[in-house]
Order: sequence, then structure tokens, then C-alpha cells
Amino acid sequence: QVTGYLNLLANVIDNFTHGLAVGGSYLVSLKVGMVTTIAILLHEIPHEIGDFAILLKSGFNRWKAAKAQLLTASGGVIGALTALSAESPEAAGNRTAWILPFTSGGFLYIALVTVVPELLQEKRGRESIKQVIGLISGVLSMVLVTVLFEE
Repeated sequence: QVTGYLNLLANVIDNFTHGLAVGGSYLVSLKVGMVTTIAILLHEIPHEIGDFAILLKSGFNRWKAAKAQLLTASGGVIGALTALSAESPEAAGNRTAWILPFTSGGFLYIALVTVVPELLQEKRGRESIKQVIGLISGVLSMVLVTVLFEE
């Protein structure tokens, strides 16, 4: 069960940084906020399913795992409120300038530490090609979002 509790702690911190990113991005502009919200939601769906599976393997029953996942989501609300607590747009920009780069760095770290090693261990050529196509699709979707929502 230690793994499950460590996962919950990491999930609270992860959700807090997501909340910071969402709140901070809306302070930048509505478009940046919408793009950030969509990106984080797309990231969170498979992430939360994976966390749920980790909790089940750690001995949690389904109900306790679901309640724990909902509790960790409060970290995101606290993060968003923290980012949105600035008194003015100028103060918001100064207070939240570090949020988006910090969160982006966290996403890059997670990708490099967890995803890339798994890609390198794949032995089947067809699976490797599917994974590379998925990776390229993700990059292209971010390019598309940038082009569509560019100010």
C-alpha cells in the first residue's frame, strides 16, 4: 500500500501544478487559458486511469480508490485559486510568470523519465512505429493548436 499512498501524494502535487497552470494561463488570456485547459484535460484522462490502476494494485478497493482520486483533485482547485489570487493583471503577470515554464518542465520531465525509456525497450517493430506515430501526432496537434489560437 505504500506505493498507492506515494502515488496519491505525487498526484496531489501534480494536480496542484496543473491548477497553477490553468489559473495562470487564464490570467495571460482567454485563448491561452482554453488551450491550457484542453491540454491538461487530455493529459489527465489517461493519467488518472493509470493512477486508479496503481491504487487497485496497491490494495485499495474501487470505492476507496475513487474517493482518493477525487480528493487529490482538490490539489488542482487549490493551485488554480493560488494562481488567480493576484490583485491586478500586472501583479498576476509578475506572480505567475514562473508557473507555465515550471509546469511545462514537469511535463517534459515526466515524458523523458517515463515514456521515452518504455519506447526504447519496445522489441516489436510494428509497436515502435505506432508509438512514434502517436508521438508525432501529439507534436503536430500542439502545432495545430498554436496556429489556430495564435494571437
